[in-house]
Amino acid sequence: MTSLLVIIVLVLLAIALWQLTKIFDLTQVGQGANNDQIANDKDNNVQGYLMFGFLAFLYIFTIYGLFKWGHLVLDNPASEHGIDVDRLMNITWVLIFTVQAITQVLLHYFAFKYRGNKDKKALYFADNDRLEFIWSVIPAVVLAGLILYGLYAWTNIMFVDEKEEEVIVIELYAKQFAWEARYSGEDNVLGKANVRYIEGVNTLGVDLADPNAQDDKVVTELHIPKGKKVLFKMRSQDVLHSAYMPHFRAQMNCVPGMVTQFAFTPTQTTEEYRNSKKMTEKVANINKERAKRSAVLVANGESPLDPYTFDYLLLCNKICGASHYNMQMKIVVDTPEDYKKWLSEKPTLVEAVLAEKASKEEPQGPSAPIKKDTTSVAVDTAKVVVAVK
Repeated sequence: MTSLLVIIVLVLLAIALWQLTKIFDLTQVGQGANNDQIANDKDNNVQGYLMFGFLAFLYIFTIYGLFKWGHLVLDNPASEHGIDVDRLMNITWVLIFTVQAITQVLLHYFAFKYRGNKDKKALYFADNDRLEFIWSVIPAVVLAGLILYGLYAWTNIMFVDEKEEEVIVIELYAKQFAWEARYSGEDNVLGKANVRYIEGVNTLGVDLADPNAQDDKVVTELHIPKGKKVLFKMRSQDVLHSAYMPHFRAQMNCVPGMVTQFAFTPTQTTEEYRNSKKMTEKVANINKERAKRSAVLVANGESPLDPYTFDYLLLCNKICGASHYNMQMKIVVDTPEDYKKWLSEKPTLVEAVLAEKASKEEPQGPSAPIKKDTTSVAVDTAKVVVAVK
């Protein structure tokens, strides 16, 4: 409400100043003021110099921005293909800045040089074939080169031969407003899934009658091994989401009713990236700002902010609803040995479903028998299929 009142006050102030300006113009009538609304040589000179002033402001602000906020860009990529993505981006930036520097200087210089003058008369050219050819061919060649290089990089990134390559298949499941991950297990094949099967702990709608689903594991914290190619199969339960992993230079839309995919190979574990020089400096700067904010909070009787620790994150890069900003999942890149150990400790989805069913069937109250730990009991696949139908 306060913000609305401030906006209303500013609008009313602007209207008042505009009206005062009109009143001042009326007071000048008959005093020799020039009110013919036609630009004279003085006006043209002022506008010409203002063009140079704007050009100076444009470049000064650009240079200032590079020094002021340049350190906030993402650090080196943590995936093999990220190098190609960054190289393509850097080439694009260099071309943009070069073309912008040349064209803006020429634009503002010509605006000043050929400013209006009562002693000059504009010369009209109907056309110039040579100029039109030059300014059409050069952009076309540059853009064609960028597009071809982009297609080459994109093809290398997206092409995955599941039969020939050794890949780990993981499903990323998006829903308002959370992520879940499903590991394909030892057979490296994901079981079938459909939203009609969603019930209880089976939040992904996995078809538990499918033999390939018997070793699938569902988690809410994503772990992937360093140096191993991971193929992500992506689904959405409700609306359009986008799986965005910025440090791995990976992004793919999650579309309801279809499966999309993206693959990459992590090159740095979480600990390695966390302890890199750039990230250490960035975290220190973040915690310095958080400390200042915490001091204000404590002075107002509120709880201080916790220190920030870097983690890879899976984010949603589509505005998917009111809590879109909070839709994220922690990603941990482990060594291959730590990854195998972590995954082996996770129960399968079938075991989770059986445990949930058993807990519902057990009697409740003081006379209920002591619950036994069945997490380490081997599961007979044939019996499981019958039990969950």
